[in-house]
Amino acid sequence: MDVRGAVFVGPRRPLSVEDLRLDVPATGEVRVRMAASGICHSDLHVVDGEWPRPQDVVLGHEGAAIVEELGEGVPGRAADAPLDAGLRIGDLVVLAWTAACQRCAACLRGQSWLCTTPDGAGHRLAPELVRVRRPDGRAVGVYSGIGTHATHQVVAASAAIPVDPRTPVEVAALIGCAATTGVGAVRNTAAVQAGEVVVVIGLGGVGLSAIMAAVDAGAGCIVAVDREPAKLELALACGATDAFAPAEASEGVGRLTDGGADHVFEAIGLPTTVELAVDLARPGGTITLVGMTPQGERAGIDVYRFVEDGKRLLGSNYGSAVPARDFPWIASAVVAGRLPMELLVTERIGLDGIEAAFDAMRRRDGARRVIVFPPPRRRR
Repeated sequence: MDVRGAVFVGPRRPLSVEDLRLDVPATGEVRVRMAASGICHSDLHVVDGEWPRPQDVVLGHEGAAIVEELGEGVPGRAADAPLDAGLRIGDLVVLAWTAACQRCAACLRGQSWLCTTPDGAGHRLAPELVRVRRPDGRAVGVYSGIGTHATHQVVAASAAIPVDPRTPVEVAALIGCAATTGVGAVRNTAAVQAGEVVVVIGLGGVGLSAIMAAVDAGAGCIVAVDREPAKLELALACGATDAFAPAEASEGVGRLTDGGADHVFEAIGLPTTVELAVDLARPGGTITLVGMTPQGERAGIDVYRFVEDGKRLLGSNYGSAVPARDFPWIASAVVAGRLPMELLVTERIGLDGIEAAFDAMRRRDGARRVIVFPPPRRRR
């Protein structure tokens, strides 16, 4: 079938929005019609050449879609069956960029977010995995196995997680990355408890999601840190109790706490803010690194002081999430009003608005731009 997608053609070059061809799903795969796709900072790292990635790949890894076709061997679901019983045509699904294989060592020890051989791995560039082609037949890859910056896609069935159909599609898209990464860091990686003091540094989609999760966990004091006043205001709307610029954070957290925060989440990925996060944690406190730096960058800590204070440093990949478990939970919390994820959507755009969205991200303007794909026209 004919599709349209935004193709990464090399670092520091605009994406190429092209007409493409999509093959039928093979065994264990599904065809989906994209409903919405977020523009994530990880996409920008690729475009700006900070993360080396193959070119000629449909970009995007944060999306929600409607199931249109089931490949052979994909378990179907009866109308009255629970969402985790299989897939149905018409399901609203959130796409997981780590579709765990359930066979590697990480999966077998219950850490599927660290899967080394996810379904659809290698950006679907292996000949047997190619499903997208240019009109002349040349293969086009699919970023992280899901390539959400396209009107349609073929993905592994294990990557398509059904969620409550009442979830707004632009919010469902964010569950695919930002929301799960932030919420999971709080719930899964750090396991924040009621009454604890939480600091979140960096207030993009991930950091704001972490603030919402801290509110939901019953944290007693939730401090937001960012250099942009508008983002500090948005964090307060999401439930933060206090907000500071980075230069004011040490004094502010010191005034609010007895020796520092129980939990500090770094959600922007800068060496300077990683170092700040370590400083803001109390003795015995936990620092959880969520933000991704450009590859190869390092941060420094006072090792003696860190050990003397007995602090803990954690890395949180994809919020330590199991998509089949966590995506539906987050969607249900959104529908119930516990996680106001709609606050993350700064602007709804079309596929041709991607470059402007990247420029806005470089300016640190807003939380998330989301591509909302028009539904198909009804036949008369």
